[in-house]
Amino acid sequence: MRVKRYVVNALPEAVSLIRSELGKDAVILNTKEIKVGGFMGMFRKKKMEVIAAIESNQANPPAQAQRAPNPQVDAAVEQILQSVQRTATAVMEPPPAPLIDVQEQKRNEREQFIIDEIRDLKEYMATLSKKQSQSTEMSEHLIALSEHLTEQEMDVQWIERLLNEILDKQTEEGTTYSKEQVWEQAFLQLEAWLQPYSGSGISNQARVVHFVGPTGVGKTTTIAKLAAEQTIKQGKKVGFITSDTYRIAAVDQLRTYANILNVPMEVVFSQMDLPRAFKQLEERELIYMDTAGRNFRSELHVSEVNSLLQTSEPSETVLVLSMTGKTRDMAAVADHFCKYGVRKVLFTKLDETSVYGAIFNLIMNFELLPTYMASGQTVPDDIESFKVESYIRQLLRSSVS
Repeated sequence: MRVKRYVVNALPEAVSLIRSELGKDAVILNTKEIKVGGFMGMFRKKKMEVIAAIESNQANPPAQAQRAPNPQVDAAVEQILQSVQRTATAVMEPPPAPLIDVQEQKRNEREQFIIDEIRDLKEYMATLSKKQSQSTEMSEHLIALSEHLTEQEMDVQWIERLLNEILDKQTEEGTTYSKEQVWEQAFLQLEAWLQPYSGSGISNQARVVHFVGPTGVGKTTTIAKLAAEQTIKQGKKVGFITSDTYRIAAVDQLRTYANILNVPMEVVFSQMDLPRAFKQLEERELIYMDTAGRNFRSELHVSEVNSLLQTSEPSETVLVLSMTGKTRDMAAVADHFCKYGVRKVLFTKLDETSVYGAIFNLIMNFELLPTYMASGQTVPDDIESFKVESYIRQLLRSSVS
């Protein structure tokens, strides 16, 4: 038996070759689609592989064929060839979308992956080039600003964004800013970022205000300052609730303030005691609730305190954070409370630090709404509403001086 392999574009082409080379008695043993050529496995072309055979004693070329012509046989062969041609044409038609060849799909995925990699690389190189270009354009004043904000513990991402904004403005104006202009531009940009979060005091509609936060941040003193402002300056009837029974001194401290201000106070040990406390204070226009300071880096402790904050009264919860705490710890506490919907924040002990970048980080990274800034122990004077301009001056103070 003589066997021969043909690689052609379509089956009819193979049939024609087989007839001319092996004769009409040849038999097609196998056909399959293959891919040839290409570069590194890509851009390969589809071909048809056809295996044909004929018995050795029949393998004479058609020109030398000895058999007598038989019209009926020739007609049958021609009919078979036409049928094969129709079948081949149908096979070569593109398959419907759901039946796309798996290998073709993989090839397309590889090509797309390479294209994406090239695009990402170009974007990275463009960004790197821009940074290198900007680093050479950094004036001593911009470098000084960057160093100052780093000392203020502002997050690197915000420092970079601020410097890029100033550099872009310099490029637009075709100039290099002086020291005063650099600080002015920094002030304006920081103000624009913080302005949407300003004016977020405690709502006048809230009858119950909960104060939460870690141990030692000054919640009790802060409550006394706010209560004094409301009773003395606003003439409101205020009441206290404390659940800080972990520290006896905390209860005594708040009771002392309550006696001075002539404000009633209730102590609760669990959520079950809250209805009784609210009943006792039902004539009060405003109730401040002090909660226990715990290790609020633990989400379990946060959830325990959150269970005490459930009330049918119009209420708000304020997170109290001390500026003497570590920036990373404050961020962890804020992250846990934000999960429970706490959005308002009050900063204390500003007089005990010269580093103010954490305030900016917490506002921008967690979208917290600053309410007050407290400093010192004097009741009720050492507290004021958060003002964007005042805060930015504190943040940039040593730079401007």
